[in-house]
Amino acid sequence: MAQRSLYSRPAALAGLGAAALALSALVVRARVQQAEQDNPPTGRLIDVEGVQLHYAETGEGKPLVLLHGNGGMLQDFMSSGFVQAAAERYRVIAFDRPGYGYSERPRGTIWTPAAQARLLRLALLQIGVPRALVLGHSWGASVAIALAINHPQFVRGLILESGYYYGSIRADVVSMSAPAVPLVGDIIRYTVSPLVARLLWPVMIHKLFSPAPVAATFGGVPSAMALRPSQLRASAAESALMIPGALAMQSRYKELSLPVAVVAGTGDKMVDLDAQALRLHRALSHSTLHVVEGCGHMVHHTAPHELMAAVDTIAQAA
Repeated sequence: MAQRSLYSRPAALAGLGAAALALSALVVRARVQQAEQDNPPTGRLIDVEGVQLHYAETGEGKPLVLLHGNGGMLQDFMSSGFVQAAAERYRVIAFDRPGYGYSERPRGTIWTPAAQARLLRLALLQIGVPRALVLGHSWGASVAIALAINHPQFVRGLILESGYYYGSIRADVVSMSAPAVPLVGDIIRYTVSPLVARLLWPVMIHKLFSPAPVAATFGGVPSAMALRPSQLRASAAESALMIPGALAMQSRYKELSLPVAVVAGTGDKMVDLDAQALRLHRALSHSTLHVVEGCGHMVHHTAPHELMAAVDTIAQAA
């Protein structure tokens, strides 16, 4: 009798665990449905080689393309004070990059910066943009660089905000990449990860903005959309690609002959100012450096007019 009890206990615990996962999956599914109901597409959906992409635009003038960072969406830019200022003299076009917002991210493709750059260029040609200024924030800066290197006739100038340009050892990459692991990652993305991420969201956002306070404009970014399993997979995959992506591209930065503005905020908790922005500026003799005091990683929210000045500098040079 004691032996039967011994063997039944692990089975009972396994049953409870499975029931807990099933319950959390139901909760996650309901929250995803609610998030998408509350936040329908704000822009336009287009099909590019069988991939649905979502973009929004505002303003008139020369095209200025905005590429958000890891975990973001086009609302990150569109809600910021920067877009309001830019739209006064540019045609501002912000994309949901593959896997974010309402843009698809097919599993059959490894979505490196180069792969995303190719797809986005085709999308821009489809909507009548043959040449543009390109601004990339954080991971989006890598996509912007890939656009300029692989499609130099398309990019008039680059504005690189808070980017990660040189590979380095980062302990946080392993934990951030877990939801992208096949099978195991799928299970945790549809059960545990969204619930844990919801609890950690205020801490993560504080780190993104620190040492500046979280900007009121960031309230326009729907957190419920960012915590969907599909977007968590995209974010985890890009965390895994971050270091190898930088290592693969850093030897090609010398090919950049167009005007480049390197923008960074001091106190950035996500990327090291000296090891990334300053190093890239030194490597590109024709670049301009814009260091904004105390603005952290989210310069387009915390110092939109300083970022706008960098865009105007590159527009004039181009």
